[in-house]
Amino acid sequence: MDDILIRMLQLGQQGYTCSQIIILLALELRGADNPDLVRAMGGLAYGCGSGYGSCGVLTGGCCLLALYAGKGGARETPSDRFELMLQELNGWVSRHSGCTPDDMSCHAIVGEAGPEASRQRCGHILQDTYGKVIEILTSNGIDPLGA
Repeated sequence: MDDILIRMLQLGQQGYTCSQIIILLALELRGADNPDLVRAMGGLAYGCGSGYGSCGVLTGGCCLLALYAGKGGARETPSDRFELMLQELNGWVSRHSGCTPDDMSCHAIVGEAGPEASRQRCGHILQDTYGKVIEILTSNGIDPLGA
């Protein structure tokens, strides 16, 4: 088991959701702390709570891309590659999870299993997606260790 997977398991055991874990890992990588952001990310978990919204791993990954490449203030502009990065992640998650691009809901991924089972079944998707987001950032010239 690698260090990232061990940390994900620890965070999951502490009750954090998939979308929160993705952000927590990035914050830890940056040496940052942002409880408000982590709390807000909880709203994306299990398809925004219903199971029928977009997968929290996907939306969490998109939020992580936005953390680095999106617009954050009046004087900022998003990266000119931001939309392409989002498209790349969406396509990759669709292929990786076996879902169609028009239905990447938690329900499509885990079926009738519900939120507790999704935590069990989605660990590899979470780990692989976090790795893919880091890969997308670095391949677009963004240092994940940067602010």
